[in-house]
Amino acid sequence: MTEQPRKIAFICSKGDLDMVYPALIMGWAALGNGIDVTIFFTFWGLDMVTKKRVDKLEIAPVANTSFKMSMMGLPTGNLGIPNIMGIIPGMTAFATWFMKMKMKALGVPPVREYLEMLSDGGAKMYGCKMTVDMFDIKEEDFLPCVESVVTAGDFMDMTEGAQIVFI
Repeated sequence: MTEQPRKIAFICSKGDLDMVYPALIMGWAALGNGIDVTIFFTFWGLDMVTKKRVDKLEIAPVANTSFKMSMMGLPTGNLGIPNIMGIIPGMTAFATWFMKMKMKALGVPPVREYLEMLSDGGAKMYGCKMTVDMFDIKEEDFLPCVESVVTAGDFMDMTEGAQIVFI
């Protein structure tokens, strides 16, 4: 009896800058541990793999529950950044710039580069057919790392036996 390879599959449904990194970081760690990695992009998660959006991902302070903590080391007292401050013009741009600066200082690659690394490392990446059809996205809109567009059923078949992580 041979042991089956370990498999993990990520479902990426969000396109905010703070929501794209978990799958990228965990996927890279999994590849480094010999685990098969599959990533399925659906709804706004498709922003991660479309040429128009990948370099323009943002972190929005409004309704972002993580902004109750201090923002990535910024001294903000005990309460963190109050959610109401998110409505101030320029806060999304500031929060995005600040997160990118912090990530760069840690040596974390930008999203586009991370996707290339994952693809080169053997991760398989797919777009969600229903969402692609609904948003009228064309094959040429995707980064080269996206192997194809598949249905949710196809994804389930491809990832049978995998740990599934929904982000």
